[in-house]
Amino acid sequence: FLVDDHAMLREGLAAVLEQAGFGICGQAATEQAALDHPGLRTAHLAVVDLALPEESGLHLIKELAARNLPSLVYSMHEDAHFIRGAFAAGASGYVTKREAASCLVEAVERLLSGAQYVSPRAGVGLLQTGPEPSANEFSSQQQRIYELLGEGFSAQEIATRLRVSPRTVESYEARMIEKLN
Repeated sequence: FLVDDHAMLREGLAAVLEQAGFGICGQAATEQAALDHPGLRTAHLAVVDLALPEESGLHLIKELAARNLPSLVYSMHEDAHFIRGAFAAGASGYVTKREAASCLVEAVERLLSGAQYVSPRAGVGLLQTGPEPSANEFSSQQQRIYELLGEGFSAQEIATRLRVSPRTVESYEARMIEKLN
């Protein structure tokens, strides 16, 4: 089951995985659409992006873990904070979007056999040190804003995307800066 807000990316993932012999039982662009999709009930694995509209992919990963459905994160984020946060939420594997397609196929094979997987770039990311918030320090809304800032969105763009005022986003940013010291 594929969850990413970019339709073309989902189509590309589906093509790569189907060519490798895997079946795709469904696709969704949002957490709610994924949870409501009947194909999720038959899935053996979910490939999830962390940057989803309205909610962080971490929230969906927690829900999937509660349902005993393994999840593989497929994300542009390569820093330790995101990778550790994904595993803390219950992900079974992590592949960055800059990896070769063969890396994604290998990750799916490993997760379906019951193992965990960390791609080479994610492995390098885990070796990074420096100040980073712990999963317990940010609320889910702060986490979402943190991710969108990391993707290069402005406060105005984030406000529009999350349906809040720009001042609310700025307030969250100020609190996050305090938490990060």
